[in-house]
Amino acid sequence: MAERILTERELNRAVLARQLLLERVELPVPRAVERVGGLQTQDARSGYIGLWSRLAGFERDDLTRALERRSVVQATVMRITIHTVSARDYPLFTEGVRALRRKSWTQAHAKHVEAKKMPAVSRRVASLLEDGPRWRREVVEELDLDSPTWNGVGMWVDLVRAPPSGTWERPRADLYATAEGWLGLSEATEDEGLEHLVRRYLGAFGPASLKDTANWAGLPPRALASTVEGMRLRRFRDEAGVELLDLPRAPLPDPETPAPPRFLPTWDATLLAHVRRTQILPERHRAKIFNTKTPHSLQTFLLDGQAAGIWKLDRGRIKLEPFERLSRDDRKPLDDEAERLAGFLGDGR
Repeated sequence: MAERILTERELNRAVLARQLLLERVELPVPRAVERVGGLQTQDARSGYIGLWSRLAGFERDDLTRALERRSVVQATVMRITIHTVSARDYPLFTEGVRALRRKSWTQAHAKHVEAKKMPAVSRRVASLLEDGPRWRREVVEELDLDSPTWNGVGMWVDLVRAPPSGTWERPRADLYATAEGWLGLSEATEDEGLEHLVRRYLGAFGPASLKDTANWAGLPPRALASTVEGMRLRRFRDEAGVELLDLPRAPLPDPETPAPPRFLPTWDATLLAHVRRTQILPERHRAKIFNTKTPHSLQTFLLDGQAAGIWKLDRGRIKLEPFERLSRDDRKPLDDEAERLAGFLGDGR
């Protein structure tokens, strides 16, 4: 039987549904973070705004408490990028990407750091953290580490950011603990980690190609090929004929499902390159969000499931900068959502 072809609009609505952007839901923070495949949080406050747009009744303290209770954790995970993920996902994600991440880092820093010394350096860092979290500056000064060496330590010992570091109240993420000391010993294997990465990606962003899945995980497609072959997955095609993979019972909403206005933080994963097939960020607008002047991306708002402009907090109000003229029908619900966001943000401090 021929594989079903999914239109761009169908893929758009599928990802919006899985990212909890079609309607707010009531979920505990750890479960919500799992549903969306983790939150990219180079800016710690992005996680709070991302969850506010997705969860009914979400308040700032909800994420801070989850970090303090260690049910979610902030750490460098996929693509050597800071993510907030659940305590259950963290060891599986980390184990899945560990070998290739370490190899990639070693190749990229071969001229600046002696890789053969890194295991010993990392053990010394772990030893300093045995009694609990320490500030980065303290560890670096005590061990006389330069920046490239410190950045490489995480390739050999799993480190997490400990609150209050990396929270709304103190966004700078520079208080570190070992993952083993913070979350306990993990017995996850690389094979388990790779399959878990695939499941989380498809559950959060599918249907998707093998290439997109690998891009998100920061792995070459060949690293996931055998994993995917061993899984029971649905298979579709996009309008260009590319094979798309999906979990057996993952939602595929009607393409005409309404998509309400939503406000997204910097680095929201729905705007990144691995989700281009959905056109949540239309290509004609991509350079307005990601360019050499804004490598951190910009805060955006969605209309009908697509990025339609950027937003800023200005003296307690949300200032909108639409890419194109807004219709009267779009303006009212967008203004209402902006007013609710302004109430959540307060003065932004």
